[in-house]
Amino acid sequence: MFVNRVKEIERITQSLQREKPQLIVVYGRRRCGKSTLLHHVLPRGSIYFSADMREAPLQIAAFASQVEEAVSGFSKPVYPDWESLFISLNNVLKDRTVICLDEFPYLVKQSPELPSVLQKLMDKLQPRNFHLVLCGSSQHMMHSMVLDITSPLYGRCDEIIRVRPMEIRNMKEFLSLSSIDAVREFGVWGGVPRYWEIRQQYHSFDEAVKMGVLDRDGLLYEEPERIFLDEMRTSVQAYSILSLIGAGVHRPSEIAARLGKPLTHLSHVFGFLITQGYIRREIPFGESTASSKRNRYKIEDSFLNFYFTFLVPNRSRLESDMSSVVWRETKKAYDQYISFVWEDLCRKVVPCMDIEGVRFNPARRWWGGGLDKKPLEIDIVATSLDNDCLLIAEVKWTDRNCLDEVIESLNRKAGNIPFKKPGRIIRALFQKVPATHPEISVFTPDDIIEYSLEV
Repeated sequence: MFVNRVKEIERITQSLQREKPQLIVVYGRRRCGKSTLLHHVLPRGSIYFSADMREAPLQIAAFASQVEEAVSGFSKPVYPDWESLFISLNNVLKDRTVICLDEFPYLVKQSPELPSVLQKLMDKLQPRNFHLVLCGSSQHMMHSMVLDITSPLYGRCDEIIRVRPMEIRNMKEFLSLSSIDAVREFGVWGGVPRYWEIRQQYHSFDEAVKMGVLDRDGLLYEEPERIFLDEMRTSVQAYSILSLIGAGVHRPSEIAARLGKPLTHLSHVFGFLITQGYIRREIPFGESTASSKRNRYKIEDSFLNFYFTFLVPNRSRLESDMSSVVWRETKKAYDQYISFVWEDLCRKVVPCMDIEGVRFNPARRWWGGGLDKKPLEIDIVATSLDNDCLLIAEVKWTDRNCLDEVIESLNRKAGNIPFKKPGRIIRALFQKVPATHPEISVFTPDDIIEYSLEV
């Protein structure tokens, strides 16, 4: 089942319809459906080649064999290098053809000269009888080989498409879930389509997590190791940082202290993890991202969050084939875990919502000391687009109606906010249970998933 990717399909399709030969780069993290997208959108007659880790001569021969399906006899000669292969291919192509090199970083590992070869061909082949699509999962390597200013291919791309994880509404549709169950399952599978496919193989959520993730022979049991080995040389540091965040260590100085390293030595790893969407930096509402010292790091990717929160601390028992025991214990803490996932989902859609006729800027959490000098925390804070209103909201993940207690809590917090606030304060509650009240707007998982259509 293919869902969404409407924007990506439109951009690739429009690009391939142009008269000028195109260079299209498609990249993004593993398992997000890049290859599926390409198979879905590439026109009939395209030459698609998925690279692997073989030596360069074997890759060249394999690519020539793939071309054979479109050009009879093309694989009979022995091509000494990539340049001779592409020149020959360009000469025999009668019509403009799409050539797609998937897992492009694997080719470059074995043939470091390939980006320069392609740059030379694009500049000198006249006419060039093919569009070229380069695709890769190693986001770091794709940047260095194609998107970095020092790359031979820099500035020659006609389209650069980053395939990101999808939204909760897409997972809900794919797995045919209720909105509440979608929130529960999003806490494990997140927006990664391949994880949804694995979930679909099992009869229940419990079975999928226990057998697909926690079992030592499960398909996703070693998934983070595969991700980081593809992405970076410092995979041990990335894994260690995520393990600490999953264990509840969020302040950068404490993370550095636990690892026994100066914080400055970890800045590049933090930067990489943020850029690739694996973690996020959280600062209180109203503080400058450039100057705030109250940084906290959270795991942004749902699967990695679940993995480092529940699997890594129990790895020894899981290696002893105790996945059923670990899952029983995990389920006891799962609602508390999901409450933070639910909070993130609610915060994310605030800019897409119309609350009491008002639209808002992106929301943040706020924590610190109130006017009474006591600790104060507000789950969601956002200013209106015209800066005339302030939204303050609480988020609850429980089966009971929290309306009365939240109204009292928000009224108390509204009078205790230490930072400057507009004259009008709008209050909201995000919870499982539908409810209405004249003083406060209430939103449920159905509402959040509907609003996520605009994200």
